[in-house]
Amino acid sequence: MLTLTVTKREETGKRSKRLLNDGFMPAVVYGPKQEATAITVPLSDFVKMLKKAGESSVIELSGLGASMQVLVHEVDRDPITDAPRHADFYAIEKGAKVEVAVPLTYVGESPAVKAGANLVKVLHELEIKADAANLPHDIEVDISGLAAIGDQVLVSDLTIPAGVGVEVEADQVVAVIQELTVEEEAPVAGPDMASIEVEKKGKTEEEGGDAPKE
Repeated sequence: MLTLTVTKREETGKRSKRLLNDGFMPAVVYGPKQEATAITVPLSDFVKMLKKAGESSVIELSGLGASMQVLVHEVDRDPITDAPRHADFYAIEKGAKVEVAVPLTYVGESPAVKAGANLVKVLHELEIKADAANLPHDIEVDISGLAAIGDQVLVSDLTIPAGVGVEVEADQVVAVIQELTVEEEAPVAGPDMASIEVEKKGKTEEEGGDAPKE
């Protein structure tokens, strides 16, 4: 389990944004038995942790007295740079099950896709419920058995780790093979030369009629 060392934060509101300039990120930790506490996290450590653990893995927070197990509940990112600028940590109650959305990782090679068909990924994450110790980092979706148009992978086809409950119907489609369609562009209609010639002719005659007579 990854460990992240944090410190209690006194700065709040706009003043907390200055922390980012010093390489620290403001955050908050809370839970059923954890009072909401403002904390500061080294930004580089948080980015490394998030890359390894993601938002569905349990990590351990230290620095606030007794260490606690938490989930990254929400990350606020800069709309331009996409860099994290605030995070919420949810403190897990010992012995209680937690519900999280675990990312799906697609593995294998589909014969249908190799032949030119299209793979539609209906789900990119899966809602599960489990003890903190049993939470998987991700769940694999094997697409190597998708050989023809219409072939599907259902939730019931996934290999779910022991101790993990799925909060989605078993017949929910995870991925499906569809025929690759190419939209044909409508032909661009050219100018009507006949109407142009008539228009020009009429204009010429009109111009000729307006000419002064000697």
